[in-house]
Amino acid sequence: MSFELPKLPYAYDALEPHIDARTMEIHHSKHHNGYTTKLNGAIEGTDLEGKSIDEILTGLDLSNGAVRNNGGGFYNHSLFWEIMSPDGGGTPTGGLASAIDDAFGSYEGFKDAFSTAAATRFGSGWAWLCVHKGGKVEICSTPNQDNPIMPGIGCEGFPILGLDVWEHAYYLNYQNRRPDYINAFFNVINWDKVAELYKANK
Repeated sequence: MSFELPKLPYAYDALEPHIDARTMEIHHSKHHNGYTTKLNGAIEGTDLEGKSIDEILTGLDLSNGAVRNNGGGFYNHSLFWEIMSPDGGGTPTGGLASAIDDAFGSYEGFKDAFSTAAATRFGSGWAWLCVHKGGKVEICSTPNQDNPIMPGIGCEGFPILGLDVWEHAYYLNYQNRRPDYINAFFNVINWDKVAELYKANK
């Protein structure tokens, strides 16, 4: 069974002014679509065909560049669209808020640490908030389309929040001002979805 490009749960212009409609359209219909098509091509006729994306990535042979890059791109973007919302922003609540306070001292401490991880990722990649079994949370970043569910990548937890810091995610609107894009991202985080993922994977 082939993977399909997920539909966005909102319109391309729904996250404006924080993320512009043209960037969203290109990012989803071109970049994410490209990863989806190339992933299908990379697994066709192999023992990976028919497996879920989680099964493929958790058991990944990291030397398989086509599956690593395109499978990661498919998974990462599928999560990225879900954890943003036109009604986003604010701060986390409940158990997730407590875990963030325990790990980073406060929401502001989390925001600073996550922003630093995203801003200091050299070149292209992602910043992640991950949950470990037991509920502890951790921040890390990965290069390119790598993610924490891949073996030996880092964090070792389950990603519940991710920020794409490839230039294609922000350059049309923010040019080389990655910190401005990172700051804008906090206005669209869907904390309800992040909390749902936290609860399901802690």
